Amino acid sequence: MTDLLLIHGLTYDHHTWDLLLPHIDPDRRVLAIDLPGHGDNPPQDSYPLEGVLATVHQQVTDAGLTDPVIVGHSAGAIIATAYAARYPATAVVNVDQILVLGQFGEILRGAEPLLRSPQWGELWNRMLGNMGIDSLPDEARKIVETATTPRQDLLLGYWSDILRHTNEEVNGQRRQELETIAERGIAYRWISSYQPPEEHLQWLNSILPVQVDVVPGSHFPHLSDPITVARLLP
Repeated sequence: MTDLLLIHGLTYDHHTWDLLLPHIDPDRRVLAIDLPGHGDNPPQDSYPLEGVLATVHQQVTDAGLTDPVIVGHSAGAIIATAYAARYPATAVVNVDQILVLGQFGEILRGAEPLLRSPQWGELWNRMLGNMGIDSLPDEARKIVETATTPRQDLLLGYWSDILRHTNEEVNGQRRQELETIAERGIAYRWISSYQPPEEHLQWLNSILPVQVDVVPGSHFPHLSDPITVARLLP
C-alpha cells in the first residue's frame, strides 16, 4: 500500500488532518508533517521554496516513506506539486488550490505595504473571511481556529516568490513542475470545494491529465467531508 504524505496550508499545522486520519486505511503508513515555521517546527529567518522542500524531504526520509502519495491543502498543494517534481512520488492530490497565479498575485503585490506593516493581520483576516469557515461543522471549525498560528514572517516568507516575481514568472515555474510530473508518470488529482475555472482546467490538461473531484463545502474539504476525501485518495 502506497505511503501517504500530508502537507497542511499556510499558517496551519498537522492537526488540520485530524478528522481525515481515522478514515484512512490503518495499514497505510501516513506522515502528517509541520512545514518549516509551523506547528512544532521552529521559525526560520526565511522560507525559500527549495529550503522548504529539502526540509520536507528530510522528514519523509526520516520517517522511511517511499514514493508517497503527496496530499497538499491550499498553499501546501503548491509545495506538494513542487516536491513531486523534485523527489520520488507516486501521485499528487491538490486540495483546493488554483495553481495559475492570476488576480491574487496582483492583489498581494498591491497589498505588500499593508503586509509589511503592523496592521498585516487585516489582510490575513480578509482572506480568512473568504474561506467558508463559518459553514464548517463545530469540530472542524474548532480545528481551523486553533490549529493555526498566523505570523507576519510566515506570510512574507511563503509568499516571497509572488511578491518578488511576476505572474508570468511564477506560472512558468508551476508549468515546469507539472511538465516534470507528467514526464515522470506521476498521477495528479484535484479535490476542490467548487468546479475549477474552465480556463484553468484547460491549462492543466494541456500539460498533464488531471482528475477533478468536487466536494462541496468550505476551503477545507478534508474537514467538511473527511470521509469522502479519504475515499478519493489514491
